[in-house]
Amino acid sequence: MGSFGVVSSGCRETAFVFAITSAGVTHAVARSCSEGAIESCTCDYRRRGPGGPDWHWGGCSDNVDFGRMFSQEFVDSSERGRDLRYLINLHNNEAGRMTVSSEMRQECKCHGMSGSCTVRTCWMRLPSFRTVGDFLKDRFDGASRVVYANKGSNRASHRAEPRHLEPDNPSHKSPSAMDLVYYEKSPNFCSYNGKTGTLGTSGRTCNSSSPGLDGCELLCCGRGYKTRTETVTERCNCTFHWCCHVSCLNCTSTRTFHQCL
Repeated sequence: MGSFGVVSSGCRETAFVFAITSAGVTHAVARSCSEGAIESCTCDYRRRGPGGPDWHWGGCSDNVDFGRMFSQEFVDSSERGRDLRYLINLHNNEAGRMTVSSEMRQECKCHGMSGSCTVRTCWMRLPSFRTVGDFLKDRFDGASRVVYANKGSNRASHRAEPRHLEPDNPSHKSPSAMDLVYYEKSPNFCSYNGKTGTLGTSGRTCNSSSPGLDGCELLCCGRGYKTRTETVTERCNCTFHWCCHVSCLNCTSTRTFHQCL
């Protein structure tokens, strides 16, 4: 795998990386179109005119279709071949793009005398990228392990038939277009491994009071942690003086840090 590390493997972490990257390109380009930052695209003006009894389509809808098209050409173009990794990477790329599209929401602006809302102008707005990331994180937690199979058969064969992805466990349902998929187990991220590109968690700063992923118990993989205190001096109580100077005091505090063994 070399220096590409987990990105060149087929584990669930790789699935998330591909999906969030594809979603990020889609989101950034779509937003840039509506902001006028890209010459080759504009707002999505297909939604114009009547929409409902007290509202109509107007304004500047984010151009998510252009963002998806650009992402397909830019992100998918790096995939070569017809093997299992190729199919899985393309699937996860599209899952990221579909997540951005599916979370588009209608926004409206009221018009009327004295702030009344007798009629509204509405458009479609991208979700925040944090929202996209949260959805993909949920799909990462529920990612499906899949195998390379021929259509019409239960498992792969050597016949030249169209290939598709099916669950590694026959009792599981087939993954949907928006599910993340992978085909191999994740490496041990707790310890350094140059072959897989994992750096391990030794030396990582952790939160001794957190029960979550940033907590010392989980992040340090049960190895324990060491505690150190540092005296930190920072600029504080800054004041702007007209014109144009900022004066600050120096504040000193003692902080406690925890690091994984």
